Amino acid sequence: MSMNEYRNLPQAELEQHLQDVEVELTNLKFQQATHQLQNPLRIREVRRNVARLKTLLHQEAKGIRQVGESSDEQA
Repeated sequence: MSMNEYRNLPQAELEQHLQDVEVELTNLKFQQATHQLQNPLRIREVRRNVARLKTLLHQEAKGIRQVGESSDEQA
C-alpha cells in the first residue's frame, strides 16, 4: 500500500496492518535464513511499510495529525 492509502485508514486498521506486516517481515527473514527466499527485495518493501505505518501511528499519538485525515485537508 502507498502512504496515501494508509493515511485514509482508521487507527485500528493501521494497527492491524502493522501486525500483519511485521509477521510477514519475520517470515521473510526466516525464509532468507533458510535460503528459500524467492525475492530478496520484498524484505525492503515490507520494512518500508512497517516504517510508514509506525510513522503514521506516532504522528497520531503525538497529535501532529489525525489518522484518517488526508494531506489535502491540512493545506
